[in-house]
Amino acid sequence: MNYRHAFHAGNFADCMKHALLVWLLQMLTRKPTPIRVLDVHAGIGSYDLSGPEAVRTGEWHEGIARLLNIETGPLVDYLDVVRPRLYPGSPAIAQAMLRPIDTLVLNELHPEDNATLKRGFKGVAVHQRDAYEVARALTPFPERRGLVLFDPPFEQGGEFDRLAEGMAGVWQRARGHVQAAWYPIKNRAPVILFHQALRDAGIRDIVTAELWLRDPTDATRLNGCGLAVVNPPWGFEAEGGAILAALSERLSDEAGAGWRMLRVCDE
Repeated sequence: MNYRHAFHAGNFADCMKHALLVWLLQMLTRKPTPIRVLDVHAGIGSYDLSGPEAVRTGEWHEGIARLLNIETGPLVDYLDVVRPRLYPGSPAIAQAMLRPIDTLVLNELHPEDNATLKRGFKGVAVHQRDAYEVARALTPFPERRGLVLFDPPFEQGGEFDRLAEGMAGVWQRARGHVQAAWYPIKNRAPVILFHQALRDAGIRDIVTAELWLRDPTDATRLNGCGLAVVNPPWGFEAEGGAILAALSERLSDEAGAGWRMLRVCDE
């Protein structure tokens, strides 16, 4: 429980995750019926990139800073949301995009971050529970439609296993809900095992979006990241690919960079 996302806000992994999140929310809010968004690893909600944590690492200079001058193409909707002074985390992005008929529910286990989250999101239900427990407890949604967002810190061993189990738990309770789960790519072996765990759990209709800044062979570095989406809206493979291609062009100068959209489980 030592992970603090403020040190990493606005980095390349945030850009990838949030650009895809914006597209997912656009698709989910097209229908007139209400949705619910449950963010089980919410952090503090938004981040000051001039604050001491962001300044100490400077990761945002290699992430969002490389994108801010883009004015056309598949990233413009994402950039319209994130250009304010405070870089929005997933809760702030969801809050900005949801309609009055929709509901946002947040969860953050870290006590200091939870207190900050509550101050910043008045009128929003904010829980302080284990992420996977709260995902099971609060699904299925009353609205019958919505998104469960997982963004674990991966600071302890076994996180891929816990993530696969958590996604399977939501699937068993709410098979129609969309799930989006972020994961790191240091090298390929753990990712291959994670994808297989999702198949073994019996989850259907999973597409993963993956972006890597360099050849993912050095397991000591965060070389890339992925977003596994259960029940992706129609068009995700094509539109997600366009988003990843635009990000790859801007975010990496190294050999071996790339991206892919991969169907892990059939419908």
